[in-house]
Amino acid sequence: MIADVAQAEGIPKKFLELILLDLRNGGILMSKKGKGGGYMLAKPPRQITMGQIIRLMEGPLALVPCVSQTAYQKCDDCHDERLCGIRMVMRDVRDQTSHILDNASLADVLERVANEQSASDGGFDYSI
Repeated sequence: MIADVAQAEGIPKKFLELILLDLRNGGILMSKKGKGGGYMLAKPPRQITMGQIIRLMEGPLALVPCVSQTAYQKCDDCHDERLCGIRMVMRDVRDQTSHILDNASLADVLERVANEQSASDGGFDYSI
C-alpha cells in the first residue's frame, strides 16, 4: 500500500502518490483498484530503462538546451552553434549519459544492488 511505502521510505504519502501517478501515466507502472490492488510494473524490469524513468520524472537529459533532443532551444549568447566548443562538449556529455542510462534496465540495477549486497554480507576477504 502507498501508506506503507511512504512510511518505510520516510516521504509524504501525497508526494509518493504524485510520483506513482507520473510513472503510471508514463507507462512505467500500471495500477489495479480494489482488494489486492496497487501499483506494479507495466513491463518486465528488463524492458524499463533508467533513461526512460529519468526523462519522465526530470525531463531532458541535456545539461544545456541547445543540445537537447526533445526540448531544443538556441542559446541567447551563441553566435554560431556549429563552432561552439561548449556545445560540442555538452553534446558529448548528453550522448554518453544517454548511452549509459538507456542501457541500464531496472533489472540491471537490481542485479548490481544484489551483487554489492552479497559482496558485503560476509563474502570472503582474501586481503592480507
